[in-house]
Amino acid sequence: MSPFPTTGSAAAEPEVAERIRDLNTRYHDGAAAQYDHKWGIDWGDVGADQVRQKLEKLLGKPLPTFGRSLEIGAGTGYFTLHMLKAGIVGSAVATDISPGMIAALEKNAAEQGLQVEALVADAERLPFEDESFDLVLGHAVLHHIPDLERAFSEFHRVLKPGGAILFAGEPSRNGDRIAVVPKRAADRVSPLWRRAIKARPAEHGHDDGGAENHALESQVDVHAFVPAELRAPIDAAGFQKVDVRGEELAANWFGWFNRGLEASARDEDVPWGWKMYAFKGYLFFQKVDRRLLEGRLPAGIFYNLMVVARKRG
Repeated sequence: MSPFPTTGSAAAEPEVAERIRDLNTRYHDGAAAQYDHKWGIDWGDVGADQVRQKLEKLLGKPLPTFGRSLEIGAGTGYFTLHMLKAGIVGSAVATDISPGMIAALEKNAAEQGLQVEALVADAERLPFEDESFDLVLGHAVLHHIPDLERAFSEFHRVLKPGGAILFAGEPSRNGDRIAVVPKRAADRVSPLWRRAIKARPAEHGHDDGGAENHALESQVDVHAFVPAELRAPIDAAGFQKVDVRGEELAANWFGWFNRGLEASARDEDVPWGWKMYAFKGYLFFQKVDRRLLEGRLPAGIFYNLMVVARKRG
């Protein structure tokens, strides 16, 4: 668990906030080289479809297009690059607090033949002029930011009147607790599973840049949200039409159980057939969530929260 508070205030004390920023920079620098492999990031049709589905949940069909976008905590570029390829944004700026992630993003953009302005920047102190963007977005980033009130104030400042913000992949507090069940189950049965597939135990921290960097992972997540707490700093910044939704429940259980098993073994020892079963099973349960559960159950019980809002104008 993170040593930092994950409930209540959207802002950490200044000294704590600076330590959070430093830990996030160091961890993500170390994880950058293996990040796409660790999280199974896909640059083909499957990845494009995943991004489109998330955007459609927040923005509806047909998807609108945006002139200039800004991604916060862009990592290796998964969202921004897929949006550029699909023509959802005309031009894109991608920021991250980690120089290592920005280097990986630039490499991915070059391999995809895409033009993107990428730079190291702190979400709470954005180096852009007022009203510079039509869209501000992020995926799995808000829970890393120590001062959310300041960050959303910055998002509001750089957004043009009538522009939108959207964020997805944010852990819900109840969903995070529920996810402990499949994670613990995987931990208990992983020795038997490895024996059955004849796999050796994983080298600790291999996918995170080594054991030292792996030890930082539990310290970089500083928020787990209930919908009202996620909404509060967005309302305070002056946004309108704020909509917080839940995403993934069955897929979360299935995904974390199988990911826990796979993480316990060396990657080269896990059979291709197993990887395809886990991958296709996760996509199947995503469909179950999307068609049967999302929009019908309270947002807070899902593993992830998503939010969309507009700036007045």
